Order: sequence, then C-alpha cells, then structure tokens
Amino acid sequence: MGKELKEYSAMEERILKAALKVVSECTISGTRMHLIADRADMVQSNVHYYYKTKNDLLIALQSYVENEFYKVRVNDRKKAEDTLEDQLDVFFRQKKAMLGKRREFDFAELDFIVQTRINRVIREYFQENFTNWRDEIREIITRYCPDMPDGEREIIPYLVVSLLEGASIQCAIDPKDFDVDGYIDAAEKMVLERIWAVSGG
Repeated sequence: MGKELKEYSAMEERILKAALKVVSECTISGTRMHLIADRADMVQSNVHYYYKTKNDLLIALQSYVENEFYKVRVNDRKKAEDTLEDQLDVFFRQKKAMLGKRREFDFAELDFIVQTRINRVIREYFQENFTNWRDEIREIITRYCPDMPDGEREIIPYLVVSLLEGASIQCAIDPKDFDVDGYIDAAEKMVLERIWAVSGG
C-alpha cells in the first residue's frame, strides 16, 4: 500500500463534492462549470480560481474519487484480520459499500472510463490507478501464497478488478434486478477457490 493519500482544502472539497453530484446527474459531457458553482453555492469565478478549465476540474475530480476509494480501503485493511481471506474481503466489501451507499462515486468512475477513449491524461491516470489496485491485490497474494505460480499471481489481480468493475456496469444498467450482494459474494468465493486451487491451499 505505497500510494500516498491526497489532502484537500475545505474549498477544494466543496467544489469537488459539488462536481461529483453534477457529474452523477448530468454525466461528464453534460457537466458545466456554472452548474458546479451553483451546486457548491458559490460564484463561478471561485471555481475557476481553483480549476481553470473544465478539464482541470475533471482530472481533479477523478483524483478525488480514486483517493476516496483508496482512503476507505487503507483504513479497512488496517482493521481487517491478518489473513488472505480478510485482506481480500476488503476489496469486495468496498464495492458493496460503494454500490449501496456511495453510488455517485462508482458511477462517476464509469463515466471517467468512457473519457479514457478521448482524453489521454484521464487514460494515463486510470492506467496508474488500475496498476496500483492490481499491485495491492498482488501484494496480498504474494504475502499469503508465496508458492503460487507466477502466471496465476499476475492474472488473479486482473480477474478481481474485472469482476468488481463488472458489478459497477451491471448495477448502472440494471439496478433493480442486479443482486449486488449475491454477485459480490459469488465473485469473492470464486476468486478464493481459484487461489486455493492454484496454490495448493
């Protein structure tokens, strides 16, 4: 867990929380600086003081969303038992929590994924964050299953990320019928069974 947590000033956080609400309601393409200023209850020039352009603000918002994900995960991993199951469970519980209580964070992330096709800076930032996410998972697997074959140690983090991001997509498309808890529990069980099968546990 080597990534550093970013701290935000009260004003930055106010603007970014307002931006998150606007993005969740209007999508990134429909987001306008004046809408963010209105939601933050401030004049637009104050928003521009911190973020000169919409793109600057979107990149800051992406960083803010990922920072929030990471902050929760760091705290939860510190509280979790020192076992493979409990450490990995943090990732699955976080997705349940985000889809249950903080959907705007998860749905904003999906909107940012779409932007990776046209915005090189956002794509590079996502690549870095997905790499960090997989590295966290790989570190856990290496710690508790040191004899796992290298190929499996490399592919399982990709599998975990894909399963969790798949939950976000299905929840966004079909929120009434998609069983978040059932899906996440089944995904976690499947990953653990795969780990034990290939590591001889």
